[in-house]
Amino acid sequence: MKKILILIIFCSLLLGCTKREDKLIMVTEAGFAPYEYYSDGKIVGVDVDIATEIANYLGKKLVVKDVAFDSIITEVKSGKSDIGAAGISYTEERSKQVDFSVDYTLSKQVVIVKYASRISSLDDLHDKRIAVQLGSIADTYVSDEYSDNSIIRHKKYLSAIEDLKDNKTDCVVMDELPAKAILNENNGLKILEEPLAVDTYGIIVDKGNTELLEAINTVINKLKSEGKIDEYVLKHIKNS
Repeated sequence: MKKILILIIFCSLLLGCTKREDKLIMVTEAGFAPYEYYSDGKIVGVDVDIATEIANYLGKKLVVKDVAFDSIITEVKSGKSDIGAAGISYTEERSKQVDFSVDYTLSKQVVIVKYASRISSLDDLHDKRIAVQLGSIADTYVSDEYSDNSIIRHKKYLSAIEDLKDNKTDCVVMDELPAKAILNENNGLKILEEPLAVDTYGIIVDKGNTELLEAINTVINKLKSEGKIDEYVLKHIKNS
């Protein structure tokens, strides 16, 4: 009886491991259109399309998890997720915790203001209330450049936009592509002509996972050479 019980436990563990090995688990923060967002209850976006191609290349099924942006690195480091993708920019601090793929898109961090705002250039941002998404590259940049007392951090960038519309903040700093998507629905807002920063995005994996990283880089380079990532961006800007 004991031998049978041990065999059952062993088989269950084996099946569980096999089940996990058949999946590529991606962790993201699904409020960053067009890179990741909800559509009909499902997480979609540019990053999801790229991750799907990576999963196909590996012969695995993609599973997408939605968490807060500042929890993504922890998810990957702990092994709960295989890859992280959410418009993640390379920084030296992040590179000490995880490994980055080659970049797959150019990101501009722009400033959104109301049309009636007195902010007309980057020089006007000092001593203003600046809203950002917690843990984002915009958060990192404004933290380095402006007084911490003037920064309002939100878990979701859409709540930052609501604060701007309600005059609870003076501007929002975020990525250009989702910013343009927001402006399509909010005619009272505009983007300053000069970007605050220009950056690139990559996919993260746990430190030392070179086999997975090489596979990711192979897929990204192929998609870039074929112009597929630009197609994904254009598709999701229209849909998000």
